[in-house]
Amino acid sequence: MSSSSRTAIALPGDPPGGRRAIAVWSIGVAVYFVAVIFRTSLGVAGLDAADRFHVGASALSTFSILQLLVYAGMQIPVGLLVDRLGTKKVLTIGVVLFTAGQLGFAFSPSYGTALASRALLGCGDAMTFISVLRLGTRWFPARRGPLVAQLAGLAGMAGNLVSTLVLARLLHGIGWTAAFAGSALAGVVVLVLLLLFLKDHPEGCEPEPFPHQGAAYVRRQIAASWREPGTRLGLWVHFTTQFPAMVFLLLWGLPFLVEAQGLTRATAGELLTLVVLSNMVIGLVYGQIVARHHEARLPLALGTVGATAVLWAVTLAWPAAHAPMWLLIVLCVVLGACGPASMLGFDFARPANPPERQGTASGITNMGGFVASMTTLFAVGVLLDATGDDYTVAFSTVFVLQALGVSQILRLRKRAARRERERLVASRVETVHVPA
Repeated sequence: MSSSSRTAIALPGDPPGGRRAIAVWSIGVAVYFVAVIFRTSLGVAGLDAADRFHVGASALSTFSILQLLVYAGMQIPVGLLVDRLGTKKVLTIGVVLFTAGQLGFAFSPSYGTALASRALLGCGDAMTFISVLRLGTRWFPARRGPLVAQLAGLAGMAGNLVSTLVLARLLHGIGWTAAFAGSALAGVVVLVLLLLFLKDHPEGCEPEPFPHQGAAYVRRQIAASWREPGTRLGLWVHFTTQFPAMVFLLLWGLPFLVEAQGLTRATAGELLTLVVLSNMVIGLVYGQIVARHHEARLPLALGTVGATAVLWAVTLAWPAAHAPMWLLIVLCVVLGACGPASMLGFDFARPANPPERQGTASGITNMGGFVASMTTLFAVGVLLDATGDDYTVAFSTVFVLQALGVSQILRLRKRAARRERERLVASRVETVHVPA
């Protein structure tokens, strides 16, 4: 039986999907969309933030590092919360926190209060994506998992696009406070939709009760998820693929294009937009490919890593003072593949874990890219200050983390594939014995 046929098997208790599933899932996606707008808002305001708070490159990178530190540190706790409390409660907490963080950032009078606001935003943001993934597994059949996950990521990139195009213009049109405070209203809107219309699962598809026994439950969930090679492989795929584009979009892309490549802010903004548009198109392509050919996951991930490394190497090593525009365009198109490739990490973790561990496993996987992004953001800021803004040296950090990630992917790939085949055989046997 081909891989594409195997992935189409209906599993016991598979949700039916349909228009109601799309409607409910879309509310969760809207929450994630707004969270990404808030998360990436600093990417278009980095130079303005440096002027407003009178800070250098290292201090500026601390904004994003702290936000990602909170985000990454919250992933496993959030996964446990989603498994225990359900999607709606966790998303509600997340919306309240990230909206308060965005509003606080708008009115922050000092660097310290701005840092605290970004940390609060990161905490709320951390509760969104895992919840949306869980919502997708509860409302759609398992065979739709790769496409549903890529579409969720696509919505996130749409939020990035709004941040790049709309918030950037508002920032320079109506000013810092009005732009950030006005954007916080979007959080209020999605909170109302969430409270009124979102449901954790379809009627008749309630999950079986699962015993929760305090610390013992937490240890059991984390240990069982981590023992699965697919979970660890998912983490390293996410680690290795996501961070080059995340670092570029979240903070250092605009300064690199303006200060190192001599572009205007308008042209740099267009290139950042190109990264987002490329991400959206490639996300749809990757989702369709993996839904039809499950074995394409690893080649797509490793191919994206290789292409990203080559383009960064050529750009940084270009002999002239500035890389040509065609090369920067190709770099941005390739960076657009990093987000969709990182979503493939969840396609390794999802089939490796039963429904009651999906949130925990997704939390472990989602830590990967954000730990890598946080590390790179910090390293680039420190190296820029140490070398007098030498972006070639600073961005060489990318290659170190890619080498680490690829070595772990290659180490785990065979064990994860073997274990996934074993689970597939077991699920097929269970499907055959499920009464009509």
